[in-house]
Amino acid sequence: MTRRVIPTVLVRGATAYKGPGFGERCTRSVGSALSICRTHAMRGVDELIILDIAATDEGRGPDLAMVEALSEGCFMPITVGGGVRKIDDINRLLRAGADKVAVCSAARERPEFIEQAADRFGSQAVVQVVEHAEPGPGDSAVWVISPYAGEVVLQSRDREGTVAGYDMGPLYAVSLPMPVIISGGCSGPADMLSAFKAGADACAAGALFQFTDCTPRDCSEFLARNGYEMRVA
Repeated sequence: MTRRVIPTVLVRGATAYKGPGFGERCTRSVGSALSICRTHAMRGVDELIILDIAATDEGRGPDLAMVEALSEGCFMPITVGGGVRKIDDINRLLRAGADKVAVCSAARERPEFIEQAADRFGSQAVVQVVEHAEPGPGDSAVWVISPYAGEVVLQSRDREGTVAGYDMGPLYAVSLPMPVIISGGCSGPADMLSAFKAGADACAAGALFQFTDCTPRDCSEFLARNGYEMRVA
């Protein structure tokens, strides 16, 4: 099976941001979200993840105008998340140009939500995001992952935007029938290689491609040289 390298773009309105941290902690502007998405499109990346990091904090639904603008002219699969609380939110995002919709809070609060979404749109359109923080002494991690999700993103809130390396713990802790994407803290191609060896099907990265000279193509070529089937544009 072909493995994937997936750039992640965190947005508030028309602006892209990076951490360290996620959500309200993600305050460093890195420029126009549209320009970043178009750059990735020109590079021929496997796909793109776009997360609206303001929607949940602001108590609103998805920014459909933003999705329409960012998806226009992007001829690769796009996963969009942020503020998805209702089945109709998924419908509107798909109509606005998303190929897949990422669901986090709604799935955590209502485990049946993923099943309902998959029944309506098909599992291939529904991505469950499982956010995790690094456990303290005596903590144990418990994640409820729906068998109806088409893919699962294991997202480290603590490592987002740090380029400090993936938190591999969740990869070793779960064994899932659907593809697993690891996200948060990618430090480079060697980190992705370690993630693939640990069981990831795809590696997401954001700060790596914003703050270093490393490109998605660099990562794919490195991984291909190390024995993984990659699509190298």
